[in-house]
Amino acid sequence: MTVQRFKRLSFRKVSPVHRRVTDFIPNMITVASLCTGLTAIRFTWHGLFEQAVIAIILAGILDGMDGRLARFFGSESDFGAELDSLSDFMCFGVTPAILLYASIFYTWGAVGWSICLFFATCTALRLARFNVHRIAATKISWGGQFSIGVPAPAGAFLGLLPLMAEFAFEVSLPVWFFGVSMMLSALLMISRIPTFVLKKVQFSRKHMASALLGVALVSAGFLSAPWGTLCIIGLAYSLSIPLTLIYVRQLKRPKVL
Repeated sequence: MTVQRFKRLSFRKVSPVHRRVTDFIPNMITVASLCTGLTAIRFTWHGLFEQAVIAIILAGILDGMDGRLARFFGSESDFGAELDSLSDFMCFGVTPAILLYASIFYTWGAVGWSICLFFATCTALRLARFNVHRIAATKISWGGQFSIGVPAPAGAFLGLLPLMAEFAFEVSLPVWFFGVSMMLSALLMISRIPTFVLKKVQFSRKHMASALLGVALVSAGFLSAPWGTLCIIGLAYSLSIPLTLIYVRQLKRPKVL
Protein backbone atom coordinates (compact mmCIF):
# COMPACT_ATOMS: atom_id res chain seq x y z
CA MET A 1 0.00 0.00 0.00
CA THR A 2 1.46 3.35 -1.02
CA VAL A 3 1.66 6.32 1.31
CA GLN A 4 -0.91 8.23 -0.75
CA ARG A 5 -3.33 5.34 -0.61
CA PHE A 6 -2.82 4.97 3.14
CA LYS A 7 -3.58 8.65 3.65
CA ARG A 8 -6.87 8.23 1.80
CA LEU A 9 -7.88 5.32 4.03
CA SER A 10 -10.84 6.23 6.22
CA PHE A 11 -11.38 4.31 9.44
CA ARG A 12 -15.00 5.46 9.32
CA LYS A 13 -15.68 3.18 6.31
CA VAL A 14 -14.24 -0.10 7.58
CA SER A 15 -16.32 -3.14 8.43
CA PRO A 16 -18.43 -3.21 11.64
CA VAL A 17 -16.02 -5.71 13.26
CA HIS A 18 -13.01 -3.53 12.56
CA ARG A 19 -14.99 -0.50 13.61
CA ARG A 20 -15.65 -1.98 17.04
CA VAL A 21 -11.94 -2.80 17.42
CA THR A 22 -10.85 0.76 16.60
CA ASP A 23 -13.45 2.09 19.05
CA PHE A 24 -12.07 -0.19 21.75
CA ILE A 25 -8.38 0.69 21.46
CA PRO A 26 -8.50 4.32 22.79
CA ASN A 27 -10.76 3.28 25.67
CA MET A 28 -8.40 0.42 26.45
CA ILE A 29 -5.53 2.91 26.74
CA THR A 30 -7.69 5.05 29.05
CA VAL A 31 -8.39 2.04 31.28
CA ALA A 32 -4.66 1.25 31.31
CA SER A 33 -3.99 4.82 32.43
CA LEU A 34 -6.60 4.46 35.18
CA CYS A 35 -5.09 1.20 36.42
CA THR A 36 -1.59 2.71 36.38
CA GLY A 37 -2.74 5.71 38.40
CA LEU A 38 -4.54 3.50 40.93
CA THR A 39 -1.42 1.33 41.24
CA ALA A 40 0.35 4.45 42.49
CA ILE A 41 -1.93 4.27 45.53
CA ARG A 42 -0.68 0.75 46.20
CA PHE A 43 2.93 1.95 45.97
CA THR A 44 2.05 4.76 48.37
CA TRP A 45 0.52 2.28 50.82
CA HIS A 46 3.83 0.39 50.92
CA GLY A 47 5.93 3.56 51.24
CA LEU A 48 7.34 3.34 47.71
CA PHE A 49 6.93 7.01 46.93
CA GLU A 50 9.32 7.17 43.98
CA GLN A 51 7.53 4.29 42.26
CA ALA A 52 4.22 6.02 42.96
CA VAL A 53 5.36 9.21 41.21
CA ILE A 54 6.64 7.16 38.26
CA ALA A 55 3.25 5.44 38.00
CA ILE A 56 1.45 8.81 37.93
CA ILE A 57 3.80 10.09 35.21
CA LEU A 58 3.22 6.91 33.19
CA ALA A 59 -0.53 7.42 33.60
CA GLY A 60 -0.08 10.93 32.19
CA ILE A 61 1.76 9.55 29.15
CA LEU A 62 -1.02 7.04 28.51
CA ASP A 63 -3.60 9.79 28.99
CA GLY A 64 -1.95 11.77 26.21
CA MET A 65 -2.09 8.76 23.89
CA ASP A 66 -5.78 7.83 24.13
CA GLY A 67 -7.09 11.09 22.70
CA ARG A 68 -4.64 11.03 19.81
CA LEU A 69 -5.61 7.45 18.97
CA ALA A 70 -9.31 8.31 19.13
CA ARG A 71 -8.80 11.16 16.67
CA PHE A 72 -6.61 9.01 14.44
CA PHE A 73 -9.18 6.21 14.26
CA GLY A 74 -12.10 8.63 14.07
CA SER A 75 -13.63 6.95 17.13
CA GLU A 76 -14.18 9.93 19.42
CA SER A 77 -17.32 9.50 21.52
CA ASP A 78 -19.09 10.92 24.56
CA PHE A 79 -18.44 7.65 26.37
CA GLY A 80 -14.70 7.94 25.76
CA ALA A 81 -14.68 11.57 26.90
CA GLU A 82 -16.50 10.76 30.14
CA LEU A 83 -14.28 7.74 30.80
CA ASP A 84 -11.21 9.88 30.23
CA SER A 85 -12.45 12.49 32.71
CA LEU A 86 -13.14 9.89 35.40
CA SER A 87 -9.68 8.41 34.84
CA ASP A 88 -8.07 11.87 35.03
CA PHE A 89 -9.82 12.62 38.31
CA MET A 90 -8.57 9.42 39.91
CA CYS A 91 -5.05 9.53 38.47
CA PHE A 92 -4.30 13.26 38.74
CA GLY A 93 -6.65 14.39 41.50
CA VAL A 94 -7.17 11.62 44.05
CA THR A 95 -3.88 9.73 43.68
CA PRO A 96 -1.50 12.73 44.04
CA ALA A 97 -3.52 13.94 47.04
CA ILE A 98 -3.19 10.56 48.78
CA LEU A 99 0.49 10.32 47.86
CA LEU A 100 1.36 13.76 49.21
CA TYR A 101 -0.68 13.28 52.38
CA ALA A 102 1.00 9.93 53.11
CA SER A 103 4.50 11.24 52.39
CA ILE A 104 4.37 14.89 53.54
CA PHE A 105 1.12 16.35 54.87
CA TYR A 106 0.39 13.71 57.52
CA THR A 107 2.55 15.81 59.87
CA TRP A 108 0.01 18.64 59.60
CA GLY A 109 -2.96 16.45 60.44
CA ALA A 110 -6.33 17.98 59.51
CA VAL A 111 -4.71 21.02 57.85
CA GLY A 112 -2.64 18.81 55.57
CA TRP A 113 -5.68 16.72 54.68
CA SER A 114 -7.64 19.89 53.91
CA ILE A 115 -4.97 20.93 51.41
CA CYS A 116 -5.22 17.53 49.74
CA LEU A 117 -9.01 17.78 49.63
CA PHE A 118 -8.75 21.23 48.06
CA PHE A 119 -6.42 19.92 45.36
CA ALA A 120 -8.67 16.95 44.51
CA THR A 121 -11.76 19.18 44.45
CA CYS A 122 -10.12 21.68 42.11
CA THR A 123 -9.17 18.80 39.81
CA ALA A 124 -12.81 17.69 39.68
CA LEU A 125 -13.97 21.26 38.98
CA ARG A 126 -11.36 21.62 36.25
CA LEU A 127 -12.52 18.42 34.52
CA ALA A 128 -16.20 19.28 34.89
CA ARG A 129 -15.65 22.70 33.33
CA PHE A 130 -13.62 21.14 30.53
CA ASN A 131 -16.42 18.71 29.69
CA VAL A 132 -18.98 21.51 29.59
CA HIS A 133 -16.87 23.96 27.59
CA ARG A 134 -14.85 21.67 25.33
CA ILE A 135 -17.00 22.75 22.38
CA ALA A 136 -17.41 26.38 23.43
CA ALA A 137 -13.64 26.72 23.95
CA THR A 138 -13.11 26.52 20.20
CA LYS A 139 -15.10 29.75 19.85
CA ILE A 140 -12.48 31.64 21.87
CA SER A 141 -9.90 33.32 19.65
CA TRP A 142 -7.01 31.61 21.40
CA GLY A 143 -8.92 28.49 22.54
CA GLY A 144 -7.57 26.37 19.71
CA GLN A 145 -3.94 27.16 20.50
CA PHE A 146 -3.77 26.96 24.30
CA SER A 147 -5.53 25.29 27.19
CA ILE A 148 -7.89 27.28 29.43
CA GLY A 149 -6.24 26.73 32.79
CA VAL A 150 -3.63 24.10 33.58
CA PRO A 151 -4.74 20.62 32.45
CA ALA A 152 -5.22 18.00 35.17
CA PRO A 153 -2.07 15.95 34.31
CA ALA A 154 0.05 19.11 34.32
CA GLY A 155 -1.54 20.21 37.60
CA ALA A 156 -0.60 16.91 39.20
CA PHE A 157 2.91 17.23 37.79
CA LEU A 158 3.34 20.70 39.27
CA GLY A 159 1.91 19.56 42.61
CA LEU A 160 4.43 16.70 42.74
CA LEU A 161 7.36 18.84 41.60
CA PRO A 162 8.75 19.50 45.13
CA LEU A 163 8.68 15.77 45.85
CA MET A 164 10.62 15.10 42.64
CA ALA A 165 13.11 17.81 43.69
CA GLU A 166 13.70 15.89 46.91
CA PHE A 167 14.34 12.71 44.92
CA ALA A 168 16.72 14.53 42.56
CA PHE A 169 18.80 16.56 45.00
CA GLU A 170 18.35 14.50 48.19
CA VAL A 171 17.15 17.49 50.19
CA SER A 172 14.33 17.86 52.70
CA LEU A 173 11.99 20.71 51.80
CA PRO A 174 9.72 22.27 54.44
CA VAL A 175 6.11 21.16 54.55
CA TRP A 176 4.84 24.69 53.90
CA PHE A 177 6.65 24.66 50.55
CA PHE A 178 4.67 21.59 49.52
CA GLY A 179 1.50 23.29 50.71
CA VAL A 180 2.13 26.44 48.65
CA SER A 181 3.01 24.38 45.57
CA MET A 182 -0.10 22.23 45.85
CA MET A 183 -2.42 25.19 46.46
CA LEU A 184 -1.00 27.11 43.49
CA SER A 185 -1.32 24.05 41.25
CA ALA A 186 -4.95 23.63 42.31
CA LEU A 187 -5.74 27.30 41.64
CA LEU A 188 -4.05 27.19 38.24
CA MET A 189 -6.25 24.26 37.23
CA ILE A 190 -9.49 26.15 37.91
CA SER A 191 -8.19 29.46 36.54
CA ARG A 192 -8.89 30.82 33.08
CA ILE A 193 -5.24 31.52 32.40
CA PRO A 194 -4.12 30.30 28.95
CA THR A 195 -1.43 27.66 29.23
CA PHE A 196 0.92 26.00 26.78
CA VAL A 197 -0.07 22.54 25.46
CA LEU A 198 2.63 20.46 23.78
CA LYS A 199 0.24 18.47 21.55
CA LYS A 200 -0.97 21.69 19.90
CA VAL A 201 2.53 22.79 18.87
CA GLN A 202 3.31 22.48 15.16
CA PHE A 203 6.88 22.46 13.88
CA SER A 204 7.81 23.70 10.44
CA ARG A 205 10.45 21.93 8.39
CA LYS A 206 13.09 24.55 9.14
CA HIS A 207 12.58 24.04 12.91
CA MET A 208 12.53 20.24 12.74
CA ALA A 209 16.27 19.92 13.36
CA SER A 210 16.03 22.05 16.50
CA ALA A 211 13.05 20.00 17.73
CA LEU A 212 14.94 16.74 17.21
CA LEU A 213 17.94 18.18 19.05
CA GLY A 214 15.67 19.07 21.97
CA VAL A 215 14.27 15.54 22.03
CA ALA A 216 17.82 14.15 22.05
CA LEU A 217 18.82 16.39 24.97
CA VAL A 218 15.74 15.45 26.99
CA SER A 219 16.31 11.76 26.27
CA ALA A 220 19.93 12.03 27.40
CA GLY A 221 18.76 13.81 30.54
CA PHE A 222 16.27 11.06 31.38
CA LEU A 223 18.94 8.40 30.95
CA SER A 224 21.50 10.18 33.14
CA ALA A 225 19.41 12.10 35.72
CA PRO A 226 15.67 11.39 35.35
CA TRP A 227 14.43 13.26 38.44
CA GLY A 228 16.58 16.29 37.71
CA THR A 229 15.34 16.34 34.11
CA LEU A 230 11.74 16.21 35.30
CA CYS A 231 12.42 19.14 37.62
CA ILE A 232 13.84 21.18 34.74
CA ILE A 233 10.80 20.34 32.59
CA GLY A 234 8.48 21.37 35.41
CA LEU A 235 10.36 24.64 35.92
CA ALA A 236 10.26 25.37 32.19
CA TYR A 237 6.52 24.71 32.10
CA SER A 238 5.97 26.99 35.10
CA LEU A 239 7.91 29.79 33.39
CA SER A 240 5.91 29.30 30.19
CA ILE A 241 2.63 30.21 31.96
CA PRO A 242 3.32 33.98 32.36
CA LEU A 243 4.91 34.08 28.90
CA THR A 244 1.81 32.48 27.38
CA LEU A 245 -0.41 34.97 29.24
CA ILE A 246 1.57 37.89 27.83
CA TYR A 247 1.38 36.42 24.32
CA VAL A 248 -2.41 35.92 24.48
CA ARG A 249 -2.92 39.46 25.76
CA GLN A 250 -1.04 40.71 22.72
CA LEU A 251 -3.33 38.65 20.49
CA LYS A 252 -6.39 40.25 22.13
CA ARG A 253 -5.16 43.80 21.50
CA PRO A 254 -6.91 45.49 18.57
CA LYS A 255 -4.64 45.95 15.62
CA VAL A 256 -3.85 49.56 14.80
CA LEU A 257 -4.28 50.35 11.13
